[in-house]
Amino acid sequence: MSFWFIQCLNGLSHASTLFMMAAGLTLVFGVTRIVNFAHGSFYMLGAMLAGHLLTQWVPSWSEQAHLYLLVILTGACAAALLGAAAEWCLFRPLRASPPLYPLVATFGLSLVVHDVLLAWMGPAEVFAPRFPGLKGSIQIGEDFFPQWQLVTLLLGPLVWLALHLLLTQTRWGRQVRAATQDRDMLDALGVNPAPLMMGVVVLGCGLAGLAGALQLPREPANLQMDLQMVVETFVVVVMGGLGSISGAFFAAVLIGCVHAFGIYFFPQATLVLIFLTMAMVLAWRPQGLMGELPGAAPREEVAAFKGWTSQRVLILSTGLAWLVLSVLMVWVDDYTQHVLEDVFIMMLFGISLQAMMALSGWVSFGHAAYFGLGAYAAALSHLHWGFNAWQAALSGMLCAGLAAYAMSGLLQRSAGVYLAMLSLAFAQMVWASASQWISFTGGDNGLIGLQLLPSTSRTAFQWALITLSALSVLGLARLVRSSMGAALQAGRDAPLRATASGLNVRTLNNRVFWLSASLAGLAGSLWAISKGAVFPSVASVANSVDALMIVLLGGVHHLLGALSGSAFLVGVGSEMGRHFEYWRGFLGLLIMLLMVFAPEGIWGWRRRQDPWRGGHT
Repeated sequence: MSFWFIQCLNGLSHASTLFMMAAGLTLVFGVTRIVNFAHGSFYMLGAMLAGHLLTQWVPSWSEQAHLYLLVILTGACAAALLGAAAEWCLFRPLRASPPLYPLVATFGLSLVVHDVLLAWMGPAEVFAPRFPGLKGSIQIGEDFFPQWQLVTLLLGPLVWLALHLLLTQTRWGRQVRAATQDRDMLDALGVNPAPLMMGVVVLGCGLAGLAGALQLPREPANLQMDLQMVVETFVVVVMGGLGSISGAFFAAVLIGCVHAFGIYFFPQATLVLIFLTMAMVLAWRPQGLMGELPGAAPREEVAAFKGWTSQRVLILSTGLAWLVLSVLMVWVDDYTQHVLEDVFIMMLFGISLQAMMALSGWVSFGHAAYFGLGAYAAALSHLHWGFNAWQAALSGMLCAGLAAYAMSGLLQRSAGVYLAMLSLAFAQMVWASASQWISFTGGDNGLIGLQLLPSTSRTAFQWALITLSALSVLGLARLVRSSMGAALQAGRDAPLRATASGLNVRTLNNRVFWLSASLAGLAGSLWAISKGAVFPSVASVANSVDALMIVLLGGVHHLLGALSGSAFLVGVGSEMGRHFEYWRGFLGLLIMLLMVFAPEGIWGWRRRQDPWRGGHT
């Protein structure tokens, strides 16, 4: 019995950390309606700063409890200050933008924070000493539980109680709740929402920094902790219900217990269990444990799809440049050839997501699932059945399409961020299976040594890749102008009216989703053929975010958006990686600037609203 009790305490201790992260993210989203992908960076900043203070800069402070506590609060304050700067420079200009643009912009911010910390503090992990006076353990039966983890376990309910009192018993809290419900009405009643949003962001980011600093006596701080924590935080926030602090608390407890007991019962599938739990909860309650179903929100103004009629000169010149790049592929060195292959493959991946987003309005945070399934299907069919390159590519398309068919019924029950998180849950289950099913996928070692593409066939593969890329663009143009494309856009903009007009919106969305996933599977298969190896990273969150960035950087509603975004992200990123040590930070800065000043993507440099003043430029 003592063992089970200890496991339960471990789960609740982890849940307290998750709740502090989720509470901050819930507050920020509730008021600003911004999905802050950089929330894990504030967590990492609090941990790294506090760790270096305790181990390198003022190590004597680790010997006294009050100074150790001051260091923890310093980490939280640093995260809060960074949050204030982010709200002023990034969140405020993007306040009126659709939710996806701030998501990509905050991903750029996470890249900048990562490289700044790398340059400032170095890549090494930070092992901080235990908290003075709490270095021992308490005995429970025949087992022991660390005293510091007991303290962090108690902090979670205390933070929940403090937030509850702050939001229900103070004037500021009532204004925050009002802003969550109707920000425009609050503004009309004479309450300036700008300072309110600043305070909420500072509080949310400070909680993230505090959660990071509190982990130091328990586990080391490193520069990879941000992505892992932000994904789990998204799970807790969405599972609890967007905007619900209480829902986030109960969801954190559930995930913490699943994590603690899953390690014992299913050590090879712990990561799968977490996302499977979220998928089951959202299948049962699409709005989360304590969330509310969204009401009739104001219709978002959707730009018309830019094809061959607008910006004719720019599109034709880009097409000419595309042709020149295609011809030059056979003349450049091997490195540049591989970069161009990556550009065209990621372009196919981007078009697969762009077609779904632009026509049906479905947004996927886990589109890498179908890319990864295509890559693994191609590799495994070659290894086990001796398929050649084109047979392997077709098997990858088929596998991704079947997975999309199985997921479509579940995704139809959700919408907005809930749909996006369900897709993320599926992608994480694919990634976790690839990482932990070692006997079948090779685990982190991957599947290597694939002989799908002999050296003599490289040129033929490159021309086939160019042809497929051109056909995908032409196919997208044809789909947009077709009756099916018009019906999809009608269902996206006014689903009830489209249904009343006799359109089967559900079937149309399923069709474009299946086409999108199949094209993503083809892109994954081509990736496996090009690289000769497949690793779990093909289905990772980072790969899904890459697809989103390709689409949004180029422009969701621009025909050549995926090509432009892929050339920018892959081509520019590769060149920066060759010449700059901290190229990810520079790339993140470019992404943020582009999202603020050209929210319609690279093709969106035209008349727009001033992001700070609301006027036109």
